[in-house]
Amino acid sequence: MSHASAMITDNIEAYLRVHEHKGILRFITCGSVDDGKSTLIGRLLHDARMIFEDQLAAVARDSKRCGTTGERMDLALLVDGLQAEREQGITIDVAYRFFSTDKRKFIIADTPGHEQYTRNMVTGASTADLAVILIDARLGVKAQTRRHSYLCDLLRHLVVAVNKMDLVGYSRERFEEIVAAYRHFATRLTATDIRFVPLSALEGDNVVDPSERMPWYQLGGQRGPALLPLLEQIDITTPAPFEALRFPVQYVNRPNPHFRGYCGTLAAGTLRPGDAVRVLPSRQRARVARLVTNDGDLEIAYPGQSITVTLDAEVDVSRGDMLVAEASELTPCSAFSADLVWLHETPLALGHEYELKAATRNVCARVVRLLHQVDVDTLAHMPTQRLALNGIARCQIEVDQPLVLDSYQRSPGTGAFVLIDRFNHLTVAAGMVIDTLSAANLVWHDMAVTQRRRAERHRQKPCVVWFTGSPAPAIGVADALERQLFGMGHSTYLLDGDNLRHGLCSDLGFGDRERQENMRRVGEVARLMVDAGMIVLVALISPFRQERQRVRERMAPDEFIEVFVNTPLAVCERRDPKGLYRRARAGEIAQFTGISSPYEAPQQPEIEIDTSHNDLTLTVAGLIAALRHEGVI
Repeated sequence: MSHASAMITDNIEAYLRVHEHKGILRFITCGSVDDGKSTLIGRLLHDARMIFEDQLAAVARDSKRCGTTGERMDLALLVDGLQAEREQGITIDVAYRFFSTDKRKFIIADTPGHEQYTRNMVTGASTADLAVILIDARLGVKAQTRRHSYLCDLLRHLVVAVNKMDLVGYSRERFEEIVAAYRHFATRLTATDIRFVPLSALEGDNVVDPSERMPWYQLGGQRGPALLPLLEQIDITTPAPFEALRFPVQYVNRPNPHFRGYCGTLAAGTLRPGDAVRVLPSRQRARVARLVTNDGDLEIAYPGQSITVTLDAEVDVSRGDMLVAEASELTPCSAFSADLVWLHETPLALGHEYELKAATRNVCARVVRLLHQVDVDTLAHMPTQRLALNGIARCQIEVDQPLVLDSYQRSPGTGAFVLIDRFNHLTVAAGMVIDTLSAANLVWHDMAVTQRRRAERHRQKPCVVWFTGSPAPAIGVADALERQLFGMGHSTYLLDGDNLRHGLCSDLGFGDRERQENMRRVGEVARLMVDAGMIVLVALISPFRQERQRVRERMAPDEFIEVFVNTPLAVCERRDPKGLYRRARAGEIAQFTGISSPYEAPQQPEIEIDTSHNDLTLTVAGLIAALRHEGVI
């Protein structure tokens, strides 16, 4: 290789090293319709010399056909690539552009201003570090400006670009009037860094270079920076300690028996080999062995990096789990409050099941309560029971499986989520977590009228008599026992599994996970009725020991009496009063316990009965004697 060639190679490698380690800023442009967002990005790219000659030629050609700037080149066409966007002169979809300067790399998301496409704007904001909010100097702060500002509030850094200053004669008074109006509105925002820049995207004033036509634009006694220098110097770093480690597992990589790695993108904190971590929700502990990438192992990983983590112990880690610092106090939750932006024409249905996607986890969720709706004009909170398209509300959400969440303000990567319609798979809402509502921060209120006082009035010991086993004999025996107890003057209630599926559990199927939720709900209802001082009879097949044990553990040791209806399957099939066994054998009922789904018999039930030998009267008499022995009656 010649000396000249070697110098060229060295220069290229040095250039690549410098640009490889430059910081990157992700920002969005947003605001109302026709505020000039696409033109601003086009001007940035053009004046920063980030456009190839063939692109300029194509834009010049298209400007004559569908431009909106007369004889001049329409720089908005550099971003608005859809035919419908060019025909209407508006932005419809999110358009991403990359460019680089000597100081920083940039990824820009040009987002729609039209209210109809607010969902697309939320998409662009979800990965941004900063928002450039455009305001038309002629029109001032509009409703969509306020809506976008509220949605971008938690990004912490906002740059308010007052555009089209050329159309108001570069008036300092008009700029200061808009700044004052926006500051008044922003007093109810939480963003800690809001900056204002007067500019003209069409003319290029204060976009890349300072404008000579606005010498009055000053900061701290000096000429104020144009938009690009401001974006180059703004500090967006938010150092996070190791205690804030968040690594959602996206994929378990097992290419051979000797390697097990957990792939994902580090959402927050830093990670090094040797660090002690916990796996949530299982709470298992291990240490990081390696941080594997395609370019070799890392000594340290930072937020935003895609890595494969290996651990020094064989622990159970699956997609949707999360690695956190061992000392972290983060706990999974089953309920949380959130700000929700509704993105679908069909309004939110309270209590309806949606699929919730947070990080790498998908669970079933319900919006159970609307706490208030936000008036985007004043940011005032208004009571509401309805959330329509583009509405913003704070709500309470419950999920069927514990989720590991942070507040969005603390960790956007683990505090954002979307709701998806389970039938058409459309994204209907985007949300930002405000606070988790786990058992740790919910307080049980002790009432003046206690369970003991209620039991004394009923002259009985409150308890749950839980019938498990073959369905037909169990409900028959439970029904007969309640009639006998009621005739003896006791306060009772019978919870029948079939009846509950017509109301309380009508939304559940018969898969393992849904049966677990069915058990949980019935157990909670039974526990409340025990607290009311009643004898609660539950006739539920409840095929799994672990689920029955969970119900038992929610009650006092002597409040749960398990009755195993140990009737042979052949006898049940012969009786079959509802025809269920016949239908199950014919394949008409899937996952039927004892036929196509397993049943785990109790190992040490308090009472065991076999209805194949005794008549119903003798069986009930035996149960009454057993309940007396247990001190219930």
